[in-house]
Amino acid sequence: MSRFEKVFGAGKKPVIAMVHLGALPGTPLHDARGGVEAILAGAAADLAALQAAGVDAVMFGNENDRPYELKVDTASTATMAYVIGRLRDRITVPFGVNVLWDPMASVALAAATGAAFLREIFTGTYASDMGIWAPDAGAAQRYQHRLGNTDCALLYNVSAEFAGSLDPRSLPDRARSAVFSSIPDAVLVSGAITGEAAEMRDLEAVKRVLPKTPVLANTGVKHATIADVLRVADGCIVGSALKHGGDTWATVDPDRAKDFMDKARAARGY
Repeated sequence: MSRFEKVFGAGKKPVIAMVHLGALPGTPLHDARGGVEAILAGAAADLAALQAAGVDAVMFGNENDRPYELKVDTASTATMAYVIGRLRDRITVPFGVNVLWDPMASVALAAATGAAFLREIFTGTYASDMGIWAPDAGAAQRYQHRLGNTDCALLYNVSAEFAGSLDPRSLPDRARSAVFSSIPDAVLVSGAITGEAAEMRDLEAVKRVLPKTPVLANTGVKHATIADVLRVADGCIVGSALKHGGDTWATVDPDRAKDFMDKARAARGY
């Protein structure tokens, strides 16, 4: 059984819901008056709402840490570990982590918190808002092994948000190559920025060349599109659609989250 199946179950199409942490200490949008306790309170409320709605897994991310960096401050990873540690006894579903946009920090955070999976950009070369982006999957996976966190599934985003690939190969060719060369547990297909949908033709093309590898929609899945997405993809990651007003920066709306999961269950037939 693959690591993906061990986390999410064989033949399942998981809905992984985002717990977007408030801006972390040291970042421009951080709420210094509220401090870390405000970040913790917000994450706790969103976690409770998502679990009550019946999501299959949650993922903790630092989407609010704008402007984004390719190598984050140690304090960001440490704060995320503290918040997740404080919430561990409330988490009832598999959880993952993502420290934008730093694979090594994400691997470290997963090991420190016992995360079952993590998401990042591990392969490729991109021109991005943050400059030239050239992650190193080999270094990240070797680091994971040194930390002994080898049960943690690695979800590779192969179409980076806020960036354009400098590789002239097509997205399906890059995805197929990444699976061969860099052994991800799943491949993620994204839209141009957070909250924007991946093109269905991209999802279909990547899944066509990777019939044996889980392929998930990574951004922009909505109530109106979840059935179409799950007809092609092996699951999805969702954040903005579950928020009040569909706003990425708002808090989770329990009613929207429940309605989304009702539609996801109907689409999956379970």
